[in-house]
Amino acid sequence: MSAYYGPEEDVAVVFGTEPQVIEVLVEKPSGGAASPECNGSPGTGQRAAPRKHFNFASCCQAQRVGAEGRADENSSGAPVTEKKPECVGLGLCYALLSCLFFSIVSLLVKKIEGIHALEISGIRCLFQWLFTCPIIIYKELDFLGPKGKRYLLYMRGILGATAMMLLFYAIKQMPLADATVILFSNPVFVTIFAWIFLKERCTVLDPIFTVFTLAGVILIARPPFLFGSRVSGIENEYKNHIKGTIAAFGSAICAAMTLIVIRKMGKSVNHFLSIWYYSMIGLVLCVIVVSIIQEWRLPFCGIDRVFLILIGILGIGGQAFLTKALQIEKAAPVALMKTMEVVLAFILQYLFLNRPPTWWSLGGALCVTVGTTGVAIRKWYASTRKAKSSQN
Repeated sequence: MSAYYGPEEDVAVVFGTEPQVIEVLVEKPSGGAASPECNGSPGTGQRAAPRKHFNFASCCQAQRVGAEGRADENSSGAPVTEKKPECVGLGLCYALLSCLFFSIVSLLVKKIEGIHALEISGIRCLFQWLFTCPIIIYKELDFLGPKGKRYLLYMRGILGATAMMLLFYAIKQMPLADATVILFSNPVFVTIFAWIFLKERCTVLDPIFTVFTLAGVILIARPPFLFGSRVSGIENEYKNHIKGTIAAFGSAICAAMTLIVIRKMGKSVNHFLSIWYYSMIGLVLCVIVVSIIQEWRLPFCGIDRVFLILIGILGIGGQAFLTKALQIEKAAPVALMKTMEVVLAFILQYLFLNRPPTWWSLGGALCVTVGTTGVAIRKWYASTRKAKSSQN
C-alpha cells in the first residue's frame, strides 16, 4: 500500500499499488455450463462461475501514479528540478503588509495614555492568544509543536516577546519614528548572529554597514558628551529619551535573534503555532513584570479600549504576514522590504501625532537605512550569484 499526502492536508489517503480484483461468487444454474453473465437460479445448490470486477477508484489511482511517474522522467533520466512559485514577489508582499500593520500598532501604542507599555504588551498578547487558539484547534495542530523544534519555539516566544515589550516601552519614552529607526538597525545584528550561529560568511562591506547603522543610532540618541547638554527636539526629559534609546536598541538585538530562530525553524512549523508560542510566553512575562512593578491600570472608556483591541488584531496580522514571508522568501529581501516601516513611521508621526521630524532624526534614519539596505542588497546579491553558479 502507498500513502498520498495532499499539499494542504494533514490526512493521508491510502491507495492500493495495483488495481484490485474482487471476486463475486454467484450461483451456477443446473444443467449446463456456467455462463459468465448468469447469476444462477435459486434452489439449485450449485455455485456459478466467479465474476471479476475492477475497483475503479484504485485502478484510476494506479494509472494516475504511473502517468505522473512517467511525466517526471526526462530523456536523460535526470531528476526534474523544482518549479518556482507562480507569484515570485508573494513573500515581499507579505513583508510589506506586515510593515503596514506593525506601523499602525506602534501609532496606537503612542496614542494610548495612562497605561504602562508592558500592560499594553500583555493585552496585545492576550488578544493574539485568544485569536490563535481556535485556529490551531481547527487546523488540528499540536500545541507543543513538532518534536525537535520545540526548543526553537520557546526561544522564538521569549525573544519575540522581549523585543515587543522593549519596543513598546521605547515608543512611550521617545518619538515614534526615532524608536522605529533604532529598531530597524536589527539587519546588521542579523548578519552578525548569522555569522556566529548559522556559519554564514561575512564580507569586508559588513563592518562598513555596521558603522553606518551605529552612526545613525548615535544621531538619534544624541548623547550629551557629543552634542552638549542642551539637545533640541527631544521629547519630555532627556533621561527618558536615553531610556527609550537603550530599550529600542535592546529590542533590535532581540528582534534580530528572533529572525534567526524563525529562519532556522523553516516551513516545518506552522506560522500560527509560532504566533501562539509568542503570545503565550509574552502574556506570562508581561503579567509577571507588571505585577512586580505594580502598574496595573484599567483602560479608559471609549477610544482607548478600541485601540487595545486593534493592537491585538493588527499584531496577529503583522506576525502572520512576517512569519509567512520568512518561510517562503529569503531573509535578505524581507529585511530590505521591512525598511519601509521607517518611512511609514515618519509619515504616521507627522500626520497623526503632529510632530515633524528633526534634521537629526532624518540624518540618523538615513544612516540606518543605508546600513540595513546595504546588508540586505549584499546578501541578496550573494544568494543570487550562488544560485546561478549551482545551476551552471
